[in-house]
Amino acid sequence: MPLFSYIALDDKGNPIKKTIDLPDRAAVISNLTKQGLRPVSIKETNVEAASSTSSLDNIFGSKKVKSDQLVMFTRQLSAMVGAGVPLLRALSALSEHVAESPVLKKILVEVIADVEGGMTLGDAFAKFPNTFNDVYVNMVRAGEAAGILDDILKRLAIQQEKSATIKKKIKSSMSYPVVLLIITVLAFFGLMLFVIPEIGKVLTDLGGGDAKLPGLTLAMLAISGFFIKYWYIVLLISGGLVFGILTLIKTKKGKHLFHGLLLKLPVIKIIIKKIAIAHFARTFSALIEAGVAVLEALRVTSRAVGNVIYEDALMEAEEAVKNGKSLSSVIATNPMFPPIVSQMLLVGEETGQTDKVLVKVADFYEEEVDIAIGGISTLIEPIMIVVMGGMVGLIAASVMLPIAGLAQNIK
Repeated sequence: MPLFSYIALDDKGNPIKKTIDLPDRAAVISNLTKQGLRPVSIKETNVEAASSTSSLDNIFGSKKVKSDQLVMFTRQLSAMVGAGVPLLRALSALSEHVAESPVLKKILVEVIADVEGGMTLGDAFAKFPNTFNDVYVNMVRAGEAAGILDDILKRLAIQQEKSATIKKKIKSSMSYPVVLLIITVLAFFGLMLFVIPEIGKVLTDLGGGDAKLPGLTLAMLAISGFFIKYWYIVLLISGGLVFGILTLIKTKKGKHLFHGLLLKLPVIKIIIKKIAIAHFARTFSALIEAGVAVLEALRVTSRAVGNVIYEDALMEAEEAVKNGKSLSSVIATNPMFPPIVSQMLLVGEETGQTDKVLVKVADFYEEEVDIAIGGISTLIEPIMIVVMGGMVGLIAASVMLPIAGLAQNIK
């Protein structure tokens, strides 16, 4: 869709300079007229330059709004709306104070234009799914319909903070093992390419051409020789393998295979299940509390749990609820959910407080995730150290064995 820059005058004669993304000049004029603006100049911007900039932004990640920035925006908008500030004025004020996020500022300019044109805030947010996901949009729509937008935005901010906290804990706990893994791989290739060949020359010089080397040493020399001779093949295969796996994961079938594999790994599956259940409980409770219908809440929640296996399970639950079954009875028959979830859901259905009960479930499983992440972190670190030690020990043995053999021959 082409991008137009325009200059228009408001009812007081003040000039307004903005850009807008619409199909053609007629649509721009119509949009400005609806806003009560008088167009003075309308120009189509350089589409190629815009697409080039967009590509560069995508490469360097500048097209994405950070979670902290979105949380701050949500909290500020909630406070302003709750204080009685009109929505358009609140959005305009916030758009002028998000200099640290030019992407969010650009989005807000377009949101303001859409809201001025008569669009609801939820529908305006829905045009930017990379920033405002399904949960965000549906909760805002529910808040607008019920007249409790400030309260809904406050809940959204809390929910986003909880999700961001879990992600940060996972990243921080996995950073050290990942660094160790990278060092291990680099050390292995460094030894194979530079150290082992030199050691092989020394051993050949000491023992002569007829020297019999142990099988371990011969194997290490063979691997080293292959890497040196066919390094480009190793590089191409490694790069192709990584690219192929990443491409496969992006497909629907590949994502099912990958997420299914994660749920079968001995230690990882525990964390994945607890994170998915925590996301389900908090998201579903927030939507129900906001007044979203159960079926719609299930549909939206299924896309927010972060695992397609759980997404399929929730979609099946939606069909069962549509046919007259209670959600607690459906969850109880699914082995993906522990018994405590169905029991708490049953209590919530009987008391009419499903949202409050599920918040407690979410709090419980988020605490469990913290404990599980700490446990896996302490487990992975010694494993990586043992792997590094084993690699160094293997190379040391491949060097020391022939030296010991040569010493016996000299005696």
